Amino acid sequence: MDTGRLPLFCFFVALIGAFVFTRINVRLIRAEVGWFRNVNVGEMHIHHVVFGVVLTLLGGVSGLVVASISESWYAVTAAVFGIGAALILDEFALILHLHDVYWEEEGRTSVDAVFIAIALTGLLLLGLRPLGWEHSDGTPQGTWLAAGVIVANLVLAVVTLLKGKIWTGLTGLFIPLLLIPGALRLARPGSPWAHWFMAPGARRPRPRHMARAVRREERLRHPVIRAKIAFQEFVSGRHDLPSTRRRVRR
Repeated sequence: MDTGRLPLFCFFVALIGAFVFTRINVRLIRAEVGWFRNVNVGEMHIHHVVFGVVLTLLGGVSGLVVASISESWYAVTAAVFGIGAALILDEFALILHLHDVYWEEEGRTSVDAVFIAIALTGLLLLGLRPLGWEHSDGTPQGTWLAAGVIVANLVLAVVTLLKGKIWTGLTGLFIPLLLIPGALRLARPGSPWAHWFMAPGARRPRPRHMARAVRREERLRHPVIRAKIAFQEFVSGRHDLPSTRRRVRR
């Protein structure tokens, strides 16, 4: 409370709690346990992202109203905002694909989105700030130096993300040293960077670099991805339905 992070903490707790509760609920619905059922109005299924949008607007607007009046009520609105954010992010894949892929392979994107939000909020709670913007000492030289650090970190983060290293790029916004190896090392084979500068269809293809990236992906990344998927399915349930797009192609 002394650091003024109580609203952020309430958002953090509400985000995690709402996500866990939502996943338990939808897994019980999927298993057809007891009275757990989807919310329907006539023949229309109401996705919980709709409730998330309403709660996010309610919590955000209410927070703007009470922020200067009461820190306790501001923390309450932050918790409401966190619940809404969890409901929205839990169906992030639906928003991304504009199609209900909740239990399909693409549905894992929603779990990734929630985990990323939890991780970044946790770093903020620890007092870390993105891009090192808090390091200015108020002098003109310090301001220019801080601006240069921010721009450099931002460029490195963009390159790292374009190379397909999502976790390194996002975490590197708070711990900039991670961005240097992330930006300098080989891109992942399926990343935009590999498509632009390494793949056979690129202007100057680099088959050796691409082959190294593929070998590294198979040797190092695949075991990590399998472990991540196993943990995700332990928390959120199995996303084992085949992709609708693949079924259509077949």
